[in-house]
Amino acid sequence: MNTQIHSNNERRAGDWSRRIARCRVVAVLLLGLAALSGCGSVPNVQQAINQSARNNAPPQLIGAKGLLGAQASKATLDQLRTQAPHSEILKRNLATEDALTESPLVTGNGTQVLHNGTNTFAAMFRAIHGARHNINLEYYTFEDVVSHGEHLGDLLLAKRRQRVAVNVIYDSFGSGDTPAAFFAQLKASGVNLVDYNPMDPLKAKAGYSPDDRDHRKILIVDGRTAIIGGVNLSTNYQVHKFAKSGAIPGRSHEYTHDTDLQIEGPAVKQLQLLFVRHWQAQNGPPLDQAKFFPAISPQGREVIRIVGSTPRDTIPPYYAIMLSAISSAKQHIFIATAYFVPTAEEVDALAAAAKRGVDVRLLLPGDSDSDMALRVGRSNYPKLLAGGVKIYETRNEVLHSKLSVIDGVWTIIGSSNLDHRSVVFNDEVDAIVLGRVTGRQIDRIFYRDFKQAHQFTIENWKEPGVDSKIRELFESAWQSQL
Repeated sequence: MNTQIHSNNERRAGDWSRRIARCRVVAVLLLGLAALSGCGSVPNVQQAINQSARNNAPPQLIGAKGLLGAQASKATLDQLRTQAPHSEILKRNLATEDALTESPLVTGNGTQVLHNGTNTFAAMFRAIHGARHNINLEYYTFEDVVSHGEHLGDLLLAKRRQRVAVNVIYDSFGSGDTPAAFFAQLKASGVNLVDYNPMDPLKAKAGYSPDDRDHRKILIVDGRTAIIGGVNLSTNYQVHKFAKSGAIPGRSHEYTHDTDLQIEGPAVKQLQLLFVRHWQAQNGPPLDQAKFFPAISPQGREVIRIVGSTPRDTIPPYYAIMLSAISSAKQHIFIATAYFVPTAEEVDALAAAAKRGVDVRLLLPGDSDSDMALRVGRSNYPKLLAGGVKIYETRNEVLHSKLSVIDGVWTIIGSSNLDHRSVVFNDEVDAIVLGRVTGRQIDRIFYRDFKQAHQFTIENWKEPGVDSKIRELFESAWQSQL
């Protein structure tokens, strides 16, 4: 990228408050549009969960060479279930997943958990450097980020000079602050770009849906390596002098806390399929898919299911799967989410789990770029605390992770928050990883984060004043948009 674009990015990094103010103004406009068109409502999924739970047919798995036989599938699942013998998470919940998703369970994968923007960007840049055939990126926020002094734009231009295909889907709203010059230079080099659901209706190629956003974060290289999670390609994650990772401009004592997952193995195909479907649904230019789906040998022992959710789903799979997983837990439920605006069903399920003796802990943001979401989320604290749920708020950081682990054997990492938008409006993607290898690793991350966070109890939770209560009631009326 040229010097002008570099300086633009550096200047924009210091305009955090202006950017947030602009986002809020646009968000209000979006809320107004949504109010005119009718607010989205959260569907009742309990019947679908109950029906799927009665399905006694064991799920079949896919491996590196295709569909596993019934005996091989059963043997793999039986082995996983021995890791949590008293939990229903690997029985009842798998039936729900099978019934409500189109994506299979896939064996033979290697995984690596990536902490925060610094480590995630480094892994992304390494994967892109190694690309030989194609690079597919799909991001809510797509900016010219930097890793170890190298700009993403420069790296993508270098790969184009090596005749590597580069295809990018970016969300029109989430990438609204990205300089047009950045996209223009990428396009001039032969990078294929798709502007997802453009805010300008005159540019829309697949209908005008200003409230439906592409919240996914996916990198796929050569159909073999993928990285997904909560980390956007955003300059907010870049390292600053006094920060651990990704300091917030203007608040050097704070940084963005996030989690991604790198996957190598047959499960990458499922992410590639989601990318292609999105590209085609947005009427993107023709893709050369000749080398999108290579034959892949086993890269590890992890069993993974990819869950792609869209507002067009009659039953939102992530939402139904999470409710089912919470109700299936026997030992512990650890959840981290950047935006906590839960549905009534989620609040009831979490409280019910705690009341039956499950160790339920929520890691939530103590600071956020959405004050409204923060206040509406906190309005649920009294009921959750009364039910026995343990609540922790992060300090000196902005939590952006979307991460859960149940009974130490069922982990989900992706882009979905515990909020209404992830259920009703956003296109999301999440990876479910089965087994204790990843589960224990995530458990350790949570225990570390809980120690550093502030825990609320019934005794130390301070009820808001009358003015705050009135504002909270007003804002709760908009929770279906948060």
